[in-house]
Amino acid sequence: MESNQDLTDLLALDLGINIVDRRPYAKEIFKWQDMDLLPHSSADTLLCEIFEWNGRNWRTTGNNLIGYLFSGDPLNKVKEQLINTPKHTALIPDFEFTKESMVEYGLSLPSLFNIGVNGNIKNAKSFSVRVNGVTKSRVTNIDSPGIEILKNYSLFTQSKSKTYRKNIKFNYLSTSLFYAESVEIFLEKESGVGLDVSFQTQNVEVDAKIDTDTKKHFVLKYSGNQAPFAAKFTKGKDFNIM
Repeated sequence: MESNQDLTDLLALDLGINIVDRRPYAKEIFKWQDMDLLPHSSADTLLCEIFEWNGRNWRTTGNNLIGYLFSGDPLNKVKEQLINTPKHTALIPDFEFTKESMVEYGLSLPSLFNIGVNGNIKNAKSFSVRVNGVTKSRVTNIDSPGIEILKNYSLFTQSKSKTYRKNIKFNYLSTSLFYAESVEIFLEKESGVGLDVSFQTQNVEVDAKIDTDTKKHFVLKYSGNQAPFAAKFTKGKDFNIM
């Protein structure tokens, strides 16, 4: 299996950039993998969720493709299969969200990793979130439930063409979801600045490496049913999970 350095070198070569004595930045990873940050995340975020793109941001419609394709027991079966879709190593090097990228992506970004920020990130001397051990789940056309979804989707586009055009054709489906095995939080601030971090501790092991008034370094290791932080999106009209 490739090491972090091997994967970083491959990323740098593919993007034509130099990465020396640092982790890749989140923006570089997302460009390399054609993936996007989710606008929200929870343990019940599933593959095939339907999202809208407004030109700047993603927004979930609150619907999932399988709700249009199945009903009754078949729906419950496919939903259970999506919930239990295996996660595999994503072959993405460990990477970092810097303070600047967190401000750019939106100050709610840390919440994707169950991190609460009390105060304004902009007031930190430095603030970063390092993402370790990325895994990925996806739907394919050679495994269940992808086989059944694709078959029913083809029928649906023809038999329910009005519903298809209104709700799916020009929206986007999450065809891959990305998860972190652990994240590291680094926070440095001036004494007296009102800025702190907190965590949800359910299924999270917290290791406080440094915890002072001005410097903090926490490692959060996730277990159980994780929440994804990013996705690959496919436009409804292009969906074929090849």
